Amino acid sequence: MLRVGITGIGFMGWIHYLAYQQIPNVQIVAFCEKYCQDRLAGDWTKIKGNFGPQGEMIDMSPYATYTELDDMIADPNVDMVDICLPPNQHAQATIKCLQGGKNVFCEKPIALTPEDGKAMVDAAAAAGKQLNIGHVLPFFPAYGYIYNAKLDGRWGKLLGGNFERVISDPTWLKNYWDMGIVGGPLLDLHVHDAHFIRALFGQPQAVQGTGRCRGDIPEYFQSQFIYDDPDLCVTATSGIIKQQGRPFMCAFEAHFEKATVLFDSYAALPLTVLHEDGSTEKPELEDRGDVGPFIAELTEATSAVMEGRKSDLLDGSLASDAVKLCYAEIDAIVNRRKVEL
Repeated sequence: MLRVGITGIGFMGWIHYLAYQQIPNVQIVAFCEKYCQDRLAGDWTKIKGNFGPQGEMIDMSPYATYTELDDMIADPNVDMVDICLPPNQHAQATIKCLQGGKNVFCEKPIALTPEDGKAMVDAAAAAGKQLNIGHVLPFFPAYGYIYNAKLDGRWGKLLGGNFERVISDPTWLKNYWDMGIVGGPLLDLHVHDAHFIRALFGQPQAVQGTGRCRGDIPEYFQSQFIYDDPDLCVTATSGIIKQQGRPFMCAFEAHFEKATVLFDSYAALPLTVLHEDGSTEKPELEDRGDVGPFIAELTEATSAVMEGRKSDLLDGSLASDAVKLCYAEIDAIVNRRKVEL
């Protein structure tokens, strides 16, 4: 049995709480919340996100509750700390938990700077503990489909593709454009695709790109990822537009030697496979609902800890590479130059 303590009872803490209920051999034993004391008392009704159910009243009697993370780290009943704090608190909280002898699952992005991401990975190695990062994208059925197709080679070599993720200006989010608090579109939004590109193709040799900027922060941008392999053609489009009628959208077009796989949430294009013989297939995917991808993600993270193995998709080093990649993109876009990694 893996015993988990969650720190940060906000929207992601709520989603993780729901997901853990569906995972065998994993038990939540503690919560830590410093600022919203009513949530430690069980009133989660004000929690609401852009997907999934709204928060409810929760019976907190089965759990230890803390207002200070240090106290939860000192709890011998906690094997793994699940960090659902704001991004600017990830590094400090993670390193403290690792040094306190806990395994860590931390929400994405791993950190807001490459330096902090590396420090977190180094701390996990020094402590002999696991650090897994909540990049849930590969656990959504459409994205998992092309990842598995790459692994099993069913259509030959993966030759590249374009990955798109665009939203309207999130004016409801405080400090969205502060690189030290949220990180803007690259670290809040595009980092999903940066991580997925890193998982599919490895870390590129260089990046280049162009985009509109808000000050020195890319607002809407297109990036090209350059690899030693001349067959690989990988690009991404992401950012925000100022027309508030635009809902969140994500899309991809993945090119294999013997098939092209398409998906577009905005155009209501379900996962579609274009085969080399001219036929078209629309594979039937599992409907995991809003919480299902997080159940799959946390199942993988907790299984990796219990089995003592490295997770190919959630390991902190992969997430750290994604942040490093995002910063190279910022440099390339703002300064309009090719940036080596």
